[in-house]
Amino acid sequence: MVPFSFAGQEFAALPVGAVYWPRRRALIVADLHFEKASWFAKHGQMLPPYDSAATLADLAAVIAGTDAQEVWCLGDSFHDADGCDRLPDDARARLQWLTGQLRWTWIIGNHDADHERKAGAPAPGPAGSRIAHQCGGQLVQEAIVDGLVLRHEADRAERRPEMSGHFHPKLRLRLRGRHVARRCFVATEHKLILPAFGALTGGLDADHPEIMRAVGPSAEALVALDQKLLRYPISMRASAA
Repeated sequence: MVPFSFAGQEFAALPVGAVYWPRRRALIVADLHFEKASWFAKHGQMLPPYDSAATLADLAAVIAGTDAQEVWCLGDSFHDADGCDRLPDDARARLQWLTGQLRWTWIIGNHDADHERKAGAPAPGPAGSRIAHQCGGQLVQEAIVDGLVLRHEADRAERRPEMSGHFHPKLRLRLRGRHVARRCFVATEHKLILPAFGALTGGLDADHPEIMRAVGPSAEALVALDQKLLRYPISMRASAA
């Protein structure tokens, strides 16, 4: 874990793409995309069906390593609204155990809400969602925690400090003659976009126009190593490649 400051508070960045909030003993992750492989299988594209187990194992390891007491998942925790129903029994049991032990909050993402949106109904509240019913935890649209806005997709108009996910940012560099891609955080003074935590997730380049529109021109990419946080001004990324 590498300590860093954001919006006047102290956090720690983890190489796996999570953020730990020591004062609250809280772990923040984004874009787990549980059961993505099974969703593709339903649509005729066969992928190894181990993504949920791998993501869950990584998540459990980070929880144990940080001794977190609360977990905030910033949306797209399941690849679709039926993803929790498709979890293998052992994975669902492990997830239910974790959500039962910790203060666990799911924030709704665009994938989580697909079923409700297609049906023309509003996104589910904490009491009505199958995700919360089947897998435990609480479901919310977004949250404000100690002055920090937690939501799935960054809101360009938001002026309060904000953490979000959605874009799966990655930093691509050419180092010593090799092209290297690493998951990264995208940060400005008031916005922090987390990379995807899930085992089966792609990503957008940190300087992608959609990301730039969301955060503005002063962003930098942060790459967390075990003992160091590397910072790359995104406007200079092309010259470093």
